[in-house]
Order: sequence, then C-alpha cells, then structure tokens
Amino acid sequence: MKLYYSPGACSLSPHIVAREAGLNVDLVLASTKTKKLQDGTDFYTINPKGSVPVLELDNGQRLTEGPAIVQYLADLAPASGLAPAAGTWERARLQEWLNFITSELHKGFSPLFTPGMVEEAKPLFRAKLLERFKYVDQQLEGKSYLMGETFTVADAYLFTVSNWGQYVGVDIAPFANLAAFRARVSARPAVQAALEAEGLLKK
Repeated sequence: MKLYYSPGACSLSPHIVAREAGLNVDLVLASTKTKKLQDGTDFYTINPKGSVPVLELDNGQRLTEGPAIVQYLADLAPASGLAPAAGTWERARLQEWLNFITSELHKGFSPLFTPGMVEEAKPLFRAKLLERFKYVDQQLEGKSYLMGETFTVADAYLFTVSNWGQYVGVDIAPFANLAAFRARVSARPAVQAALEAEGLLKK
C-alpha cells in the first residue's frame, strides 16, 4: 500500500495508525502547495480533490478522506484494538468522535490556513476552535484517551489536528486534560516513528 502525505497535515493521522497497526505502507510525498509529487507527477491525477491523505492499495484502488482511511487500516489489523468491531455501539461512538474532529476541529482550522483570509475574521474562527477544544478537554477528564483507556484511530486524528494550533494562534495550552493527552500520545513509539519519518521531531 501507498500513503500519499504532506508533513504534519491531516495525513499524519493515517500514517500514525498504519504504524500502530503494524502495516507496511510506502510513503509518497505530495506537496499541498504545488500539487506535485517529487517526480513531478500532477497530484490531481492521483486525487482530483487535490488533498491528502490518499491510500492506494496494491491493486490500484484509492481511498480518500482521513476518517475512512483510518477505519479501513484499523480493520486490517483488528487485534490492534485501534477500532471497535463494526456494528457495535463502541464503533458508533468512535465514528461520532471522528465526525466531530473532522467537521468541528479539522475544518475549523481551514479558514486560518487560507491565504487572503481577512484578519478581522480570524479571531472569530479562533474563538470557535477554542470552544470546541474546551469540550474535548472536558470529555478527556479522567480518561487516557477519547474512548477510555484504549488508544484508537480517533486519538491519532485528534493529536494531529491539535498540533496545528501553534501555527495559527490557537493556544490550547490552558486545557490540562488535552495537554496530558497530547503528551501521552506523543510518547507512543509509533507516533514518534511517524513524526520522525515526516521530519517533525525537534532534535
């Protein structure tokens, strides 16, 4: 399998999941700015949406959208515990978290990364994100991870998205439960390996 990624982007989430699951995935760097691969290939020929991540199977089939990809990867390695079994109440809870992260957090950051966004609007987007992170912080009270004591694909996604605050002025440091969660996830060997592979570890 191949995973088309850009360092630190939302593709970090399936990258972490693949390593947590013990799956062999070849990383293919795709520039989110130039929309080119390192060999000059037009990334739009890989994904017409022009965004990472893209998971390409050995048979050539491609899957896009991070929440779909991480669940697919988790189901390839059920013993990893990265996702509860399909059809269970717990799996619905996991999907609830994935949907919240993708719609309320991930997309909440988009305007702050958009070139030309008027400065006057940015405080509104930051405030909304902080409101959402406050909710997450409350939900992490007394728990190691979003679903309890088991690390799941939702945690990989939350960790990835919560990294972005430092680049756009969204200060999540005051949220103690979230800070403890981020430290806990960051220390996981698979996460360290993914960060190192993407050149994101500060030496």
